[in-house]
Amino acid sequence: MENPKNLKYSKEHEWIKVEGDIAVVGITDFAQKQLTDIVFVELPEEGKHVTQGKAMAVVESVKSVSDVFAPVSGEVVDINSELVDAPEILNKEPYGKGWIVKVKIENKSELNNLLSTEGYEKFLRETKH
Repeated sequence: MENPKNLKYSKEHEWIKVEGDIAVVGITDFAQKQLTDIVFVELPEEGKHVTQGKAMAVVESVKSVSDVFAPVSGEVVDINSELVDAPEILNKEPYGKGWIVKVKIENKSELNNLLSTEGYEKFLRETKH
């Protein structure tokens, strides 16, 4: 699966789609492949404040437990509650129905800390993932 060109990426393998002042956040195809079969997702509560680079959710697979880090700071305004009963959506559609949270962006300058599609793919190559 290719990484969509209209997204930004973190080095922790989260993607972000900016829609006005809202950031839709999920994990990348690379991340879900590394985790293998995802069996549980722990979502933050709506209204929670998240900080760029800090853990905001947890994804558990048959192989490991991984934190999902906030690519931007702000308030969680929506969660993908469908993932609670069907966490495997993250494996099937990481860039579509597999979004995790929506965050009201507090400081748009934080977007400058994220990678373009090309930058993320270069990061994957250079780190031998």
